[in-house]
Parts: sequence; C-alpha cells; structure tokens
Amino acid sequence: MQHGQAEVPRRRRLREREDSVAEELQRRGYQVVHGDRELKYRGDGRTGVPVPEPASFPDDAARAAWTSAHLCWPVDRVRALVEDRTEASTFFCGGSRNWHQFVHLFDLVVVLDVDLDTRHRRLDERPGDEWADRGRDAERELAVRLHASREDLPPGSCVDASQPLARVVDEVLRLCRANG
Repeated sequence: MQHGQAEVPRRRRLREREDSVAEELQRRGYQVVHGDRELKYRGDGRTGVPVPEPASFPDDAARAAWTSAHLCWPVDRVRALVEDRTEASTFFCGGSRNWHQFVHLFDLVVVLDVDLDTRHRRLDERPGDEWADRGRDAERELAVRLHASREDLPPGSCVDASQPLARVVDEVLRLCRANG
C-alpha cells in the first residue's frame, strides 16, 4: 500500500517505543494519533467510564498501580478517528486499559517488543518527567512487571523494537502491506 493512494483506510495500533516510531511515521508522511498525549483520560479499565483520581494514596506503588489501571481512551473518539477517511492510513500509538472496547476497529495491532535490558535503558533515557523514568521506582517496578507478564497488551504482531529505528518502522510498514 502506498501512502496517499485511494483505497480503504487502514488503522493500526503500536505499543512500546511508540513515540520514536510514531515520530518517524509522521516524518514519512503518515497520520499518527499519539494516544497517550491526545486521547488519555482516567477511567475504569473494563468499562471506560471516567473515574476521579483518589485524593491520596497510601504509597507510590498504590498510586502507580491506580494510574496504570485507569489509563483509558474514549471509544467514541477512537471510532471517529478510525472512520475518518481523510488519510489512507492512521497509526494509533500508545496504550489503554480499555483497548478491548475498540481493538476490533483496527486492521492490525503491532506490538513493539524489546528485551528487559533495552526496556530499562530506554526508561533511563527518558527526560525525567515521564512514567517510570529515573527516580520513579514504584512506576518502574510496575512497568517491569507489566513488561514481563504482557497482561496489558492486546494480541498483535510483534516487532523487535531493539533494532535501529528505521528498521523498526520499515518492518511495521511491511506488516501493514502484508495485512492488506
């Protein structure tokens, strides 16, 4: 599939290292929705119903667990973006606990996978104000547990995201072409 051709729009979802991959896809001319920036809200992970954040938590681990469990995307906005036929392809990047409510709308889900050492290195490289970066030990412990269990990931095609960025994006696009 060539970007810009008149054909059925394709919607894909990416996880892990999504910011770098998303920015490279945008640089190559694709439409990208940064879900963690543009769509996120706090909601019930099963139902998507918005919930207020508790006024306090007993400790950082409880705060990290609550925050992670309540990261949602609005189903109506995801659906509207998927149904928008302006672009030939749209990539949704990020994670959501209510993914089961809209994953069926995507033509393909790509899970960008890395080994644990690479995961730690990438967390260390974050600018200091992001989830699970240096000094945020409870968030990091949760991120490592979720990485190992994969419990927060929808089923999808895995891509080794420890490769150079251009190779990762090329593989994502290859999977998209193979998927139709």
